Amino acid sequence: MTTGPAGPAPISPEARRALETELADVRTERAAVAATLQGGEGVGDRADEADELQRVSDLARLDRRIGEIEGRLTEGAIAGSPRTGTVGVGSAVTLRFADGATETFEISEIANEMDDSLVTDDSPLGLALLGRRAGETVAYDTPGGRMSATVVSIGQGRPQA
Repeated sequence: MTTGPAGPAPISPEARRALETELADVRTERAAVAATLQGGEGVGDRADEADELQRVSDLARLDRRIGEIEGRLTEGAIAGSPRTGTVGVGSAVTLRFADGATETFEISEIANEMDDSLVTDDSPLGLALLGRRAGETVAYDTPGGRMSATVVSIGQGRPQA
C-alpha cells in the first residue's frame, strides 16, 4: 500500500483498471493452481512431493499478491479523487519545458509502454513532480542529462489527446 503521512494515496483510473485486470488474472491463476493440489491423499514419490510443495508455495505467493492488490484498490477508494492543488498519483499535469514546448502527462503507479502520456510516480520526472504546485519549476535527471520543466496546470484524469 502507499499510505503515507498525508493518508491513503489516490489511484488513477488507469492504474485502477490495470490492478483490477491483474487481480482477475491472479485469481484465475490461483484457482488453476489450487485445482492441482492433491490435498490429504498420498502424494507419491519425492518428485511428486516437491511439485506439491511448489504449488503450495505458488498459492501462498498468489494469495499475498491478491491481498496487496485488494488493499491498494481499497486504499484508492478511501482516498477519493486525485488531488488538483498539488501533483499526486492520478494527476494530469501540463508541463512547459525549457524549449517552450508543453505536454500533458498523467502521474501513474503503473507503467504502460504503449502510453507515453503516463509518467510513473517513481521515475525521475514523477519523483520531481510529486507535491509540486502550478508555477513551480522542477529539475530531474534523464539519460541525456539534467532537464527542467515548469508545472503549468494540474488536473484530474487522463490527458486529452
